Amino acid sequence: MITYDRLFIAGSWTVPSSPELLDIRSPHDRTVIGRAAQARPADIDRAVAAARAAFDEGPWPRTAPAERIAVIRRLNALREADAEKIAALISAENGSAGWFTLAGQPGLGRQAGAYLKAAEELGWEETLPPSAPDSPTRSVLRREPIGVVAAVIPWNSPFSAALAKVIPALLAGNTVVLKVSPENSLSMDFLAELLERSNLPEGVISVLPADRETSEYLVSHPDVDKIAFTGSTGAGRRIASIAGEQLKRVSLELGGKSAAVILADADVQQAVQGLKFASLLNNGEACIAQTRVLAPRSRYEEVVTALKNLVESLKVGDPNDPDTFIGPMVRPDQQQRVRDYIELGIKEGARLVTGGPQVPPGLEDGNYVTPTVFADVDNSMRIAQEEIFGPVLVVIPYDDEDDAVRIANDSEYGLSGGVWSADQAHALAVARRLRTGTVTVNGAPIAFDGPFGGYKASGIGREYGAVGLAQYVEYKTVTL
Repeated sequence: MITYDRLFIAGSWTVPSSPELLDIRSPHDRTVIGRAAQARPADIDRAVAAARAAFDEGPWPRTAPAERIAVIRRLNALREADAEKIAALISAENGSAGWFTLAGQPGLGRQAGAYLKAAEELGWEETLPPSAPDSPTRSVLRREPIGVVAAVIPWNSPFSAALAKVIPALLAGNTVVLKVSPENSLSMDFLAELLERSNLPEGVISVLPADRETSEYLVSHPDVDKIAFTGSTGAGRRIASIAGEQLKRVSLELGGKSAAVILADADVQQAVQGLKFASLLNNGEACIAQTRVLAPRSRYEEVVTALKNLVESLKVGDPNDPDTFIGPMVRPDQQQRVRDYIELGIKEGARLVTGGPQVPPGLEDGNYVTPTVFADVDNSMRIAQEEIFGPVLVVIPYDDEDDAVRIANDSEYGLSGGVWSADQAHALAVARRLRTGTVTVNGAPIAFDGPFGGYKASGIGREYGAVGLAQYVEYKTVTL
């Protein structure tokens, strides 16, 4: 049992405005594993006021970039030292299988490293070349912090989502109020402990678990200058409307319904083994999951059978069991949502290849669903168009590569995707035609030095590396 009865506001642990603690329940068996304070609007007011004062009057925005870089290096070192504890906390709260939470820890280091490299190489102030050789004037370009950043993240991958925003915001000299999901109170309060040990100045950062209503209060706050959000497309639309009304800076990383295009020349077994991770990572609760599998009609049943065999080979169960590949859904309502989509797929006429709406035997006490594969899916079906956020794959046939590209792009989303081929140049040619922010070829991992984000309803702006850091700076030109 872990208890956090204080809130991390402005760099110190503070008595919350409400003494009520939220029970944090295990997705595995729904037992209480911890309790944590939750922020209310009064706590948001305190955090934003402190962040405003720290930005307007404190040293952080005026600290040399090299000093800010040193603080983030210290934070990353502290995180690396406690990587196993972090992985265990996330598995306990989210139900994410242990293999996934542990495998993600080195990625957090690469994510931080790409931001640090970008900060070291950025010209925070530079003199621009004259517009004409005989020009009597010169211009100085400054990159300055935006102000108070409201960073709002979802529950499915909390450390990655939090640090993808906190690190660049702090490197740029901003102050931050990080609003996290109640489900992640334990792991995110532990992140607050790491931030406390990083020796940031007073007021620079707060970490507040809170519900959706309190989140809206934060992003609507008049003293917030920028909103950085990861979450559902529906919530992103609401946040974008608030930002538009108040002319706040905003970046949104939203949902996805990504396509994996298996080309006719691909090694099907290799592709399906790659989709084990690309499609079913984090129990399928991942915005980048490639859950629409596009297969050529000439090899369609081969792909369907290979996916069936793969999914049926995966162990579903206790996320702490090292043999488990797929754990439970985060909450009972998310479990029911996924089961409802499986029922919908059957009603829509898709062929149920494996799985179904039933709870796996022996796992009735937890938030478990049976991993499911549908075949004979038309891309117009809801199970092919809507983000299910669970271990449900749909296999869609295509006639030729033009048809495959058309189907892949026939989606309101455009966050991720994959192409599988025996010929890398061939795969690259197809990848160039996909309207999506990130495409992996033959299961290559995401590169953190490149920008990450979505087309269409998958978001606005980008994260990671130099492009991600640029989301947290204002540009000033001084002409002399």
